[in-house]
Amino acid sequence: MKSRTKPRRHSDGGAVSWQRADADGLRSFLLQAADSHPDRSSLTVVCIGTDRSTGDSFGPWIGTMLRERGWTNVIGTLSSPCDADRYERAVAGIHPEQTVIAIDACLGKPDSVGGFLVKEGQLQPAQATDKRLSPIGHYSIAGVVAPFGARSYWSLQRASLYEIIAMAGQAADALCLAWPDRKRAASDDSRDAAPLMPLLRFMMKDSR
Repeated sequence: MKSRTKPRRHSDGGAVSWQRADADGLRSFLLQAADSHPDRSSLTVVCIGTDRSTGDSFGPWIGTMLRERGWTNVIGTLSSPCDADRYERAVAGIHPEQTVIAIDACLGKPDSVGGFLVKEGQLQPAQATDKRLSPIGHYSIAGVVAPFGARSYWSLQRASLYEIIAMAGQAADALCLAWPDRKRAASDDSRDAAPLMPLLRFMMKDSR
């Protein structure tokens, strides 16, 4: 998980700023990326996070949803998370010619929770845990899953599971819109996600 939203710098010293985005802004960001990289097989989506923390499961939820919609070049799912302990090994095998979309959770201001941060360039994973992991991504997406707090761990644990799943669904939908699977275009999306649907319906049903 990344915890800060300060600008990162490319190796040439140029600052790259994060931009706030809602679901529509995320779709626009990814559609622009798809204009430059239209071939989905040339992409690798790295969904950073763990299934052991509510807020930090944002990335693995996206990875799982993409897998169930037929995406193959995905690293990080609920069943096989790309967490801090597995990250370096997991990304080491990415072919250097692949375009990488990096996804992680982050903390932010209260009014930004539920939204996204996007940028062209790398993100720095696991800042909240003070682990030195390699930056990654030609395009980066951070989901603002909870507000800043004195202890980032507790902020992540108290994140709304309902909101995490909703955000992950928005991100997965945006990725599928930008890079549709032509071979499966005529199939029913509800069938594609069938293994997860009973669980999602249970988790996301409105409390009465």
